[in-house]
This record gives sequence, C-alpha cells and structure tokens, in this order.
Amino acid sequence: MSWIKICGLDALVANTGMGAIVNGQQLALFYVPTQDPAVFALDNWDPIGKAYVMARGIVGDLKGELCVASPLYKQHFNLRTGQCLEQPAISLATWSVKVEDGSIWVRS
Repeated sequence: MSWIKICGLDALVANTGMGAIVNGQQLALFYVPTQDPAVFALDNWDPIGKAYVMARGIVGDLKGELCVASPLYKQHFNLRTGQCLEQPAISLATWSVKVEDGSIWVRS
C-alpha cells in the first residue's frame, strides 16, 4: 500500500464532503476541523440508494457518533468506521487519511 496525494487541505470546505477518484475508485472526503483526524475518506457509493452520492451527504453527530447522512434516503454512516447506524450489517469502505504539510494523502 502507498500514500497518494489527493489535494491541498484548502481545497476542502469545513463540515462538507468532496468527491475524489483514487485508482479508478470514487471516494468521498469529509473535512471536520474539530476532529482528530480532521479528514475522513469513505466510499462515495451509497449501497442503499445505489448511487455515487455520499460526498453530497450532510455531516453531523447522531447520538455521539460523527456521521454523514446519505442525501438519498438519509441513512447515517459513521465517518470513522463506515458502518450504517440504522442498518449495522451495511457499511462503506474507509481509507486511512493523513494531512501533511497542508496536503491530504489517502492510503491506497
């Protein structure tokens, strides 16, 4: 596995998502500046809505869990683990992320 530079941290907007393609796969990046780590990477594919939309989801907190709500059917996915809070058998793939010298890197 290797680290791939995605973009500068300044390309992200706080508490929102942005799509990225890494090795032909769509990721959803979320910048939450109050957390450690501050950037999370999940699969952009919504397995319930069957569409690449997770980067457009709403970031928030549900019962103490940092999550993103799918813009389609509003299921909540944990930003750290990718697990769906309403349907625990469903989860999104996650990637390790680091912010170094103002750049976002994803382990692929």
